[in-house]
Amino acid sequence: MNPSFLKQAIELAVENVRRDGGPFGAVVVKNGIAIATGVNQVTRLNDPTAHAEIVAIREACRVLGEFQLAGCELYASCEPCPMCLGAIYWARPAGVFFGATKADAAAAGFDDALIYQQISLPGSERQIPMVRVVEMTASQPFKEWTNKTNRKKY
Repeated sequence: MNPSFLKQAIELAVENVRRDGGPFGAVVVKNGIAIATGVNQVTRLNDPTAHAEIVAIREACRVLGEFQLAGCELYASCEPCPMCLGAIYWARPAGVFFGATKADAAAAGFDDALIYQQISLPGSERQIPMVRVVEMTASQPFKEWTNKTNRKKY
């Protein structure tokens, strides 16, 4: 853990607010070197997935030519939201270090408590209902995947 990278993530977040962006920044580090940064671009890009961590993960993967961040650390100005947490687990960095907490984010109007609560509910009981539709061919992509001999495991 290098505190200077956390400070960099926080500084990115502050600068982003000053440029009318969201108050979040992230830095991906490999072997002590920052290889990618990201700031919240949700409103700038009209993209609800353009959180700082997601932006930084995408850039780091592009730089590394890999879809995982083995041996990397992610520094975030704030505790990752549920979406970013999922992306972090898929990217598999060695560690995540953050500054502000989800309570700090909630106090500023970025409350993800509803999402955490909704995840634990059955799909049919969620605020946005998740309904499984029985379709005989729905498992076909998985059959194709498991039968593929040269698939890239992840």
